Amino acid sequence: MARLKKKFNEEVIPKMMKEFGYKNYMQVPRIHKIVVNMGLGESLLNPKIIEASTKELATITGQKPVITKARKSIANFKLREGMSIGCMVTLRKVRMFEFFDRLVSVAIPRVRDFKGISRRSFDGKGSFTLGIREQIIFPEINYDKIEKIKGMNITIVTTAQTDEEGRALLIHMGMPFRK
Repeated sequence: MARLKKKFNEEVIPKMMKEFGYKNYMQVPRIHKIVVNMGLGESLLNPKIIEASTKELATITGQKPVITKARKSIANFKLREGMSIGCMVTLRKVRMFEFFDRLVSVAIPRVRDFKGISRRSFDGKGSFTLGIREQIIFPEINYDKIEKIKGMNITIVTTAQTDEEGRALLIHMGMPFRK
């Protein structure tokens, strides 16, 4: 069992039940899935970036990414419908907990001048989105082998009904929010 899953079952559920007054442990919000997305607009000029990014994303998450395609053509961006413009991975269950554990305990503290994560990136329904500017904060990435530094969006989808419940869940799970 993943270390964070065990922590969730043994520590977080009782704390959340006490904090929000849930009568049943099944009412406690859970992390449903984590979606990691890399938008690669520069792949229009250099198609090799898509291949390199999918390899890096697969290394970081442990799962093969899906290449996302443009839905419609936009002439100003020289973009045609069906062109590859990014890649994404949806993590669930064990891989989700392993990735979240590495994100919180290893990757985020490696960010330069890190003072904590903003508490404002909730969507109103308890899900949280985090933007990362460099993929090199993950220890799996070899700095010498990357062509270009790229960012990614990480969305943590929870079953929480409100932002307050989602924030409390992530705080108990170890997310380093700013004070």
